[in-house]
Amino acid sequence: MIDRLPGDIFRQGQVLNHTYEIEGVLGRGGTGEVYRARNQISGRVVAIKALNAQFSGNDDYIGLMRREEQMRDVLNDAVVRYTECSRTEQGHVFLVMDFIDGPSMNDLMMRRRMDVRELMIIAHRVAEGLVAAHARGIVHRDLSPDNVVLRDGAPEKATIIDFGIAKDMSTGARTIVGNEFAGKYEYAAPEQLEGRAEKRSDLYALGATLLAAYRGQVPFSGSTPGEIVRRKQSKLDTEGVPEPLKGLVDWLAAPAIADRPASAEAVVARLNQALQPVSGRGKRQVLPTVDAGSTRKGRGGTFALLVVLLLGLAGGGGWYAGILDPWLNPVPVVSPYRLTASLGPDGAVLSGNAPDVEAAQRLGLAFTAATGVTPPEDALPVAQGVPDDRWVDNIAELFGLMQGLPDWSMTVTDNAVEFTGHANTREQLDQKQEAIRGWSNRSGMKIDIRFIFGPLKLQGQAVLDALSPFATCGPLAPDRGPLQVYDIGDTVIVTGALDSVEARDAVQAALDTMVGDRTVRIDVTILNADLCTVRKILPPVGAGDTMIWFGDGATGVVNLSGIYHAGDNPVVEVLVPAGMTGLSLWVLVVDNTNQVFSLLPNEKQAGHDIQSLGTVVDGIRRVRVLHSMADIDAGRGLYSITVNTDSFGKSEILAILSKHSLFEGRLPETLSVGGLADELKDEITKDPGNIVSIASRVIDARP
Repeated sequence: MIDRLPGDIFRQGQVLNHTYEIEGVLGRGGTGEVYRARNQISGRVVAIKALNAQFSGNDDYIGLMRREEQMRDVLNDAVVRYTECSRTEQGHVFLVMDFIDGPSMNDLMMRRRMDVRELMIIAHRVAEGLVAAHARGIVHRDLSPDNVVLRDGAPEKATIIDFGIAKDMSTGARTIVGNEFAGKYEYAAPEQLEGRAEKRSDLYALGATLLAAYRGQVPFSGSTPGEIVRRKQSKLDTEGVPEPLKGLVDWLAAPAIADRPASAEAVVARLNQALQPVSGRGKRQVLPTVDAGSTRKGRGGTFALLVVLLLGLAGGGGWYAGILDPWLNPVPVVSPYRLTASLGPDGAVLSGNAPDVEAAQRLGLAFTAATGVTPPEDALPVAQGVPDDRWVDNIAELFGLMQGLPDWSMTVTDNAVEFTGHANTREQLDQKQEAIRGWSNRSGMKIDIRFIFGPLKLQGQAVLDALSPFATCGPLAPDRGPLQVYDIGDTVIVTGALDSVEARDAVQAALDTMVGDRTVRIDVTILNADLCTVRKILPPVGAGDTMIWFGDGATGVVNLSGIYHAGDNPVVEVLVPAGMTGLSLWVLVVDNTNQVFSLLPNEKQAGHDIQSLGTVVDGIRRVRVLHSMADIDAGRGLYSITVNTDSFGKSEILAILSKHSLFEGRLPETLSVGGLADELKDEITKDPGNIVSIASRVIDARP
C-alpha cells in the first residue's frame, strides 16, 4: 500500500457507488490505476481497475473494459472473478474484480529462479484456467508473468488476472492497444503480429512465460519491428532447460500454430500425467500416535468410574431412560456455523445445522413457504455453535424474501451470506435487492448479493430482429444463428460496421434492454457514409484465407494498426494461399471523398487471374497493389499514395475473389461510390454465387 499521489484517480477512504471503499493503491500505469477496496456491504476485499479521465471517454479503451468484464461468465478458481463495470459521477470508468493476495510470477522471477516442478504446477493451473476461458470463447491475448498471481504464494493457487489489454503496469513492458495487435511483444505469438489471436495464441504465451520464469529474465524479442517479426518465426531458445519443462515449452511455443497443442485441455492432460507422484518418492502423511502409558496414567480413574457407572445403571434401567445419551451422543459443536439453500430447475435443497429441533422445524417451514418443497426431516441436524440468538429468526425472514423468485441459492456462514438469484424482470430484481438490503440492515448480517435477470433462453432470431433496424452499414451479425439460444450469463457478440459512434451506442442500448443479464459486446467498425454505401451492397461472404497486409513505404516494416499519419507512404499487399487457383482478383479503394479507385486490374496489369499475379513466398501469394514511392520511381508499380490533409479519415481496401470475371472485365480507374454500388448490385443480381471471398481492411489516415 502506498500513499496518495497528486495524480491518483481515487483517494483513500473514498466510497465508489455507495459500495466500494478505497483502501489504497496497488499499481499505476499510463492509462489507469489499480486500487485495493472493500465492499462495505459484504466486507469482501476487491481490486478496482480505473481508467484515467482522458481514457474514460475513449471508446477503444471502454470497449476493452467491457471485454474484460465479460470474464464474469467464467467461474474457475484459476481465473480472477470479475463483478461489474461501472462509472463514477465524475466520469471515471472502473472494473471490480477479486483481490488476489500474493506475488505475481514476475515478482518471483525477478527475485529468484523458479524451479521446474513449481513451474509445472503453475502451468497445470493456468492451463485449467484457459480451458474455462476458452470454453466461453475468450482469448486472453496478453498472458505473461505479470498476469499470473500466486495466491498466498502457492503455485497450486496460481490465478490468471487482467483479461483486458488497456493497461501496462510493469516497468518497461510494451503493451499495445490498437485495431490489430494487443499484447506484449516478448510473449505474443507470431500470428498476433499479423493481427490474429486465437486460443492457441494463449498457449504460446504460456510457454514463453514458463521459459522466462525459469531463466529469470524477459525473453529478448528484438529492438525494432522488423527484428521482432523475424525472431517470432524461430523457436524459443530452450537450450539448458531440463526436462520435462523443456519439452513442454517447445510444444506450447512452437512458431507454427499447427505444431502447438490442439487445446488447453490437451495441455492439462499432459501435465496430469507429468505431475503424477512417482512410486517411492511421494510423501506420506504421518498421523500422531497416542502414548498408551500416558493414557493409562491420566485417564485410568475416569475410565474405571465410567465402567462402574455403566454397570450400575444398566441394572436400574438408567441405560434405557436415556440418562447416558449426553455422554454417548453429545451434540456436536460446529464452527463456522453453516446453512445452504437453493431453488432451481432440478428442485430445492436445504442443508446445514440448527441449534435445536424446534429451530430446525421453523427453518424447514420457512424454506417450504419460499420454494413449495418440504425438506427431509434430517435436513438440518442439531449442532451447537449458532452465532447469536437472532440467527434463526434472521434466516427464516430471509427465506420469506425469496418467494416469487424462480431460481436462487444462498450460503450462510455464521453471520455472512453469499446469495445469487434470478429475477424474471428488472423490476423484480430491483424490488428484491432493495428488500434484501433492508433485511441486512435490520439483521446486522452481511450479505454479498449477485442477481441475474431476463429470459432464461434468448433466441438468436430475437437478437437478429432487434439488430435489423440498425443495419445501415451492411448486415449486423450476432455470433449465433436464428435457431440457437443464449443462456443467462452468455455473451452476445455483434460484428459488422456502423456509420457513427452514436449508432453503435444505440445498438448497445437496444440490446441491453432486451437481453437481461447477458453481456453485449459490439465489435463493429465505425466507417464513414461512403464506405457504408458500399458495405450495404456487398454479399454476406467472408474473407476465408485471404488477408490484406499493410506496410510502410519508407522502411518496408509491417504496419499492424492500419493507422498512418501525415507524410506516411502506405504500402498494401493482398495475401492469398498459393494453392488457390482458378479465381479472379479485384482490388478497390473506397475513399473518404466519395470516390472509388480501381487498383486491380489496371492499365499496366489487365489480367486478373489469381495464379498470374504477384510473387509466391513461403506458400503465400503476395500481390502488391499500393507501392512505395521508390517502387514508382523505379518503374515497378502504378499506384502510390502519401497521406496529407486531403486524405485524412478512413478509407477501405476491398479485395474480391470471384469465380469468373466481374464488371465485364474492367472498371474505370476512378468512379463514384454510387457508381460502384450500382455496378456491384448488377453483378450480384446477375450471378449471386460468383463472389466467393471478400477481404477488407481500413486505412485510418490521421494528422
